[in-house]
Amino acid sequence: MRLPSQLLSLLLVLCTVSLSVADTWGFEDATVSVNKKGAGVGGGFKEKIGENKALSKAVTLGASDTLKILLTTKEDNKAKRPHQAFLLVKDPKSKLDTSFTFQVKENGKGKIELTQKDLPTQLLSSTGPLHASLIIASFGSTKPYNGKAFDLAIELDSGSPLPASEKPLRYGKLPEIHHVFKSDPKSPPKIITLVFSAAVIAALPVLLGAWISLGANLNHFSKAFSSSPIPHALFFFSILAMEGVFFMYYTSWNLFQTLPPAFGIGLVTFLSGSRALREVQGRRIAGLR
Repeated sequence: MRLPSQLLSLLLVLCTVSLSVADTWGFEDATVSVNKKGAGVGGGFKEKIGENKALSKAVTLGASDTLKILLTTKEDNKAKRPHQAFLLVKDPKSKLDTSFTFQVKENGKGKIELTQKDLPTQLLSSTGPLHASLIIASFGSTKPYNGKAFDLAIELDSGSPLPASEKPLRYGKLPEIHHVFKSDPKSPPKIITLVFSAAVIAALPVLLGAWISLGANLNHFSKAFSSSPIPHALFFFSILAMEGVFFMYYTSWNLFQTLPPAFGIGLVTFLSGSRALREVQGRRIAGLR
């Protein structure tokens, strides 16, 4: 069965119309106002903004003024919060632009406030009016909104110079950095070393005298070495070797040169000392003092 040509044409027209009325983002109840400092209630500028229809008169922003925009974002004529909603301010001559994000609630009501301090120096120094556009978009197939809202004229304070613009960041080769490391610690003066060394040597006779007065028995020396010669010898010479390691660390070695031999000698001292003390314990249990 063939459809009449008139019916086929009507169906094509209906499909075209349905595609043309696809869901789109937009806004309603939008107003732009400029509050002048000290002007009081109602003393500033206020105008309504319509979709796809820019204001015929430029909005002037003075040095102490505050620009405020209120609106309600909507999707397919239903108030809704979009993923993105911001005001784009652009210089039509230099093509430089900056954006300001709306604070939008779940019910779609959003607002934004800005002053001259929020604008970069490059836009403040523009010779003509700036273009202010509203951009509303979100995820999905809904068509975003992007339309000019008004022209923004910057009225500078003649008595205050423009703030200096910061030098833009450029990625590239940087000057070579020369690291200055901390110098190695130096030994104290030799006179201090000699004084303390003499004090230690002078204390040795005092130590030996106190040892003898407390009842040290040197007669056990031969008995101790005869029963456990290797542990006693290793313990004694490991102590001397450790003193040698400390001397080398004090004079020339660094920490990384000192730790390996100190660890090895310390292990020998621990093992041989435990065997030597076991032999001493045996003599004490036998009643030898």
